[in-house]
Amino acid sequence: MTQIQSPRRPLVVGIGGTTRPASSTERALAFALKGAQETGARVQLFGGAFLHSLPHYAPETRELTDEQHELIEAVRAADALIIATPGYHGGISGLVKNALDTLEELRLDDRPYLDGRAVGSIVTAYGWQAAGTVLTSLRSIVHALRGWPTPFGAAVNTLETRFETADTCSDPKVVEQLRTVGRQASTFALAFGAHASSDAYHAVEHRVAVAQS
Repeated sequence: MTQIQSPRRPLVVGIGGTTRPASSTERALAFALKGAQETGARVQLFGGAFLHSLPHYAPETRELTDEQHELIEAVRAADALIIATPGYHGGISGLVKNALDTLEELRLDDRPYLDGRAVGSIVTAYGWQAAGTVLTSLRSIVHALRGWPTPFGAAVNTLETRFETADTCSDPKVVEQLRTVGRQASTFALAFGAHASSDAYHAVEHRVAVAQS
């Protein structure tokens, strides 16, 4: 695929995984990040092991850990995100929810929470019912955080699909779906960034014109 040319390569941050090493969720997320890279994006992955290192988020606690700061700063710098979660009892996992709760620290930013960022959604579940339900829930959480869910969200039924290694998947159609999530997140970031740059340019032009009048 031809990479989209941009003055600045967007940063796409991936958040997801489980406490189990090499989980299907984390491998699905990795495929999506490869899709983002295909369009020229830089990527950063916060997998299950990292998420497991985060303490339970408590808004009254002012002393954040190094890991919490790392996640917050990465998302603060991100142009887009991809969030991947397993479906647990009809909802997203506590591990992923805790990471998203930690983003409360972005509430006072110029871009609060996930404002101005595309967010791709991925759900892995052992059955279609859970996959669909949790995907809807995850997209609702993204809305609550002021993010822009990508048009396509991937639901992976691990009863039918296997990720044998980090680079292999039993269903090529699933791989394409996951890469679509990544490409859409990155493409939105490029388009939104170009629009923002254009707005900033016209704002400067206007200020110059006013000063000269």
